[in-house]
Amino acid sequence: MLNVVRRDIGWIEVIVGSMFSGKTEEMIRRLRRAEIAKQKVAIFKPQVDDRYSPDHIVSHNEQKFRSIPLKSADEILARSEDAHLVAIDEGQFFGPEIVQVCQELANRGKRVIVAGLDQDYRGEPFEPMPQIMAIAEYVTKTLAICVKCGNPANRTQRIISEKDRVLVGATDMYEARCRICYEPPEET
Repeated sequence: MLNVVRRDIGWIEVIVGSMFSGKTEEMIRRLRRAEIAKQKVAIFKPQVDDRYSPDHIVSHNEQKFRSIPLKSADEILARSEDAHLVAIDEGQFFGPEIVQVCQELANRGKRVIVAGLDQDYRGEPFEPMPQIMAIAEYVTKTLAICVKCGNPANRTQRIISEKDRVLVGATDMYEARCRICYEPPEET
């Protein structure tokens, strides 16, 4: 007689791309499907991202889902004990500790979805997203449409002269660009 023992197996899904490529929209789609399946979800975002709402993840096309704003990734473990699915938006704004948090959540049998920018405005990998992609079971790369030529865009063009790496903004500060239309910032 064969005994099959079912174990709760967790995994990590990553949604990456440039700004305006639909990352949060895709996350919200997955969250709504999980809720329809009567799964308990816990959604987190960095406190620094209050562009559209302090307590919702919000896509640029104004879809939204209630979330918990946090100062650090370490808070996620204690606040997601009962969840089947843990979603983390704007993962690039959490420090390197988010990588271990995702590992721990998946090891506890949870489905983990992390959305974030894979490149910063300089076109360089935006840590810790590359590290999360490396440990993820599933990676989805979304593309925007270049505002200059209409081709697929995978770069985020900063259109103001601010040099800080982290600068939360929307269409007032950034545009989606393809690799040809993207203009790297001048080094200072």
